[in-house]
Amino acid sequence: MSEVPTRTIRTDYLARVEGEGAMYVELEGDQVREVKLRIYEPPRFFEALLRGRAFTEAPDITSRICGICPIAYQMSAVRAMEDACGVAIDSGPIRDLRRLIYCGEWIESHSLHVYLLHAPDFLGYPGFVEMARDHPKVAEQGLQMKKAGNTVMTLVGGREIHPINVRVGGFYRAPSRRELRTLVDPLEQARETALATVRWAAGLHFPDATHEPELVALADPGGGYPIDLGRIVSDRGLDIAPADFDAHVVEEHVEHSNALHARIRARGSYLTGPLARYNLAFGQLRPLAQAAAHEAGVGPTCRNPFQSIIVRAVELVQACDDALAIISRYEQPDRPAVEVAPRRGVGHGATEAPRGMLYHRYEIDDDGTILAATIVPPTSQNQLAIEEDLRAVAGRHFDLSDEELKLRCEQAIRNHDPCISCATHFLDLTIERR
Repeated sequence: MSEVPTRTIRTDYLARVEGEGAMYVELEGDQVREVKLRIYEPPRFFEALLRGRAFTEAPDITSRICGICPIAYQMSAVRAMEDACGVAIDSGPIRDLRRLIYCGEWIESHSLHVYLLHAPDFLGYPGFVEMARDHPKVAEQGLQMKKAGNTVMTLVGGREIHPINVRVGGFYRAPSRRELRTLVDPLEQARETALATVRWAAGLHFPDATHEPELVALADPGGGYPIDLGRIVSDRGLDIAPADFDAHVVEEHVEHSNALHARIRARGSYLTGPLARYNLAFGQLRPLAQAAAHEAGVGPTCRNPFQSIIVRAVELVQACDDALAIISRYEQPDRPAVEVAPRRGVGHGATEAPRGMLYHRYEIDDDGTILAATIVPPTSQNQLAIEEDLRAVAGRHFDLSDEELKLRCEQAIRNHDPCISCATHFLDLTIERR
């Protein structure tokens, strides 16, 4: 009997996913023996940095965790601090402004992922620059939409990266109705481009794949598509307030990763992000986004991670249309923020970052000094589910050549758009065949 040869594939840098880490896949014949996301990016200690700081500083400090999704960190932080202080801003112009700036972040982040990071996989290019030479219109569409999202963040937040206008209780300054009207033209153009993006993405070739982890997302109490507040629900019966997150989710250290793995107690892995939101809240999408999804042929459910590029495009339509609706009804508030007086307590906040649900928990003293902080990014929550997805992809396509399997695994990683600086990223990809 001849031995199955050992085959090793090594990629020193996995393009279009930033950060430091590695992916290891071991195959023996047609069996996948081991899959590991080796996350060796050094810990950043933001939770420790927050201790001893004033509760009002949390939005600005946590926004530095990520340059792509700073609003997610700011909004989760302010929600948690307001919860600790007994304040709830669930309606009115301040809530509208929060949702508007969050829409801006979804637009710029999804545009970045769809066009600059993920499209080259489907069109057969090593990167965006090479793709743009042959497909300049596709590249221009992505950059135009990303610019529209950045414009929203700049006007509402003060600047597009690490916005400075967000505070506990609201904003330092509320824009006027006239100022927001300047966003209408770029957003309408972006909406048309988003619709074209859905149609374009629907025409791509997708490997057959089905991923069946428990899907977890927020449920907006007002019946809208989840983004800035809500209860935590799943497709398997989970329905909890953010305050109960710790009671249902456990984070564990694994030897091969500097980032924690999250799982639902007594249940296992779960997935947050666009696929989870889409499957759980399709009925809450705006009519234009629903129609675009139906036209693309994905319908109310989508379990193929490779088709997440279509789902993100649908969420681009949703974010543009939602932002325009907010602007049309907006009335400048009398005050840009409500008073939030510190008190001893524990607060919880959860919002939907572009890549998935983000959870914050803070304990503060009588004077608002932060005593303890817990931040659980979406990519950290998704790590175990990503490993399981990669195990399935490697097992399904073991007969591909080493180079083809390497590319397929890289694409499978990018399906989940792991966050650039929040928790987990990859540098080396190793496939070992025994």
